[in-house]
Amino acid sequence: MATSLQIRSRVLPLHLSPQARPTTVPAVFRAAARIVAANGLWQGDYVPDPFDREMDVPHALRPMSIVAALKCAVSGDPHTWSPLADDAIAVLALRLNDGPEYGDIFSLEEHVDAWGDVEGRTRESAVAVLEAAADANEVAA
Repeated sequence: MATSLQIRSRVLPLHLSPQARPTTVPAVFRAAARIVAANGLWQGDYVPDPFDREMDVPHALRPMSIVAALKCAVSGDPHTWSPLADDAIAVLALRLNDGPEYGDIFSLEEHVDAWGDVEGRTRESAVAVLEAAADANEVAA
């Protein structure tokens, strides 16, 4: 038998729950890994159908690129800028391959997106890289 609190409460998805918002770079990586695992990896810019011409699914529930997942993990929106998301993007960009050619945020985002857009890249490999980045960043801290 359920209590009245259990009947009235509901679980909010990560993108709607302010208590679940990460506050550290490793936590951003772990939250982004959960988002990609749940929604899927989108190979392209941010999310499919960004102008809502064909879908009515909220952007935060669509498959998304790694950069979009990092932004969504922090702000709840894959298109919203935040300093913490930018820090996570920078850390991840420097971990992937040889790192970006330039150090501005647009080059860092492009480098991470290019890694995620490689043909044959899977959701599982993206999740594994995000979790490994979280582990490495926790050890370094």
